[in-house]
Amino acid sequence: MTPRSLAATLCAACAVGLALTAAAGASAAGSQAAVASVPGPPTPRVAWVGRLVAPVVARRTPARSARPRTVLQPIAPLGDGPTILMITRSVVKRDPVAKRDRRWVEVLLPIRPNGVRGWVPASVLRIHSTPFRIVIDVSDRRLTVFRANRPVIRAPVAVGKPGTETPRSDHFAIAELIRTRTPGAFLGPIVLPITGYSERLNEFAGGNGRVAIHGTSLPELIGTAASNGCIRMHNRDIARVARIARPGTPLKIRS
Repeated sequence: MTPRSLAATLCAACAVGLALTAAAGASAAGSQAAVASVPGPPTPRVAWVGRLVAPVVARRTPARSARPRTVLQPIAPLGDGPTILMITRSVVKRDPVAKRDRRWVEVLLPIRPNGVRGWVPASVLRIHSTPFRIVIDVSDRRLTVFRANRPVIRAPVAVGKPGTETPRSDHFAIAELIRTRTPGAFLGPIVLPITGYSERLNEFAGGNGRVAIHGTSLPELIGTAASNGCIRMHNRDIARVARIARPGTPLKIRS
């Protein structure tokens, strides 16, 4: 993939060529410790996330015979970092072949259409919890990071302009963390691709309209509707967000 197409794939707003480098490792707070509770839907105080440790088929229902939705790989497709997925619920089902119970988890998938989910065996994930979630208010042009339902970061953002609006949903998540190592570049020092895609652009400069939160080389546009769908932040603010809101963090984008 060329630098130009990679930047385009990251988000609908990104058409410049960059050489992006993956962020190594998962959050220290989200270690591969044993899960004390059954993972369930995200709440205002906690969400469950899982790092994929083996290739797996995400299926439409929690059964090995169910129709596939997509194939997931342990290495994320944009920045070559780990694939970390937000868990939306879990169930235990009897495996008729192995004749034993198997736990399945439903995860939010980084594919079109926005909000689609799939089921994978819990055994292919290293599961941990996170107290963080992000809410982006498009009308106020503001991003807020919550920890256990208490706001810890508030920052202004630029959003999609008329005709290429930022997609809204209660059910997004941070998909990857990519460090560009180039603070003065168009995307700034850090890019956080999300699980959502532009609802206006099916492709953009060779990419697939993936939306991201990222820094900017045009800080004067922060607080305006200026992008083709992405969320732009001051570089200092995206660095603060990336320190605590890692892949798998729930994300809501509202009007």
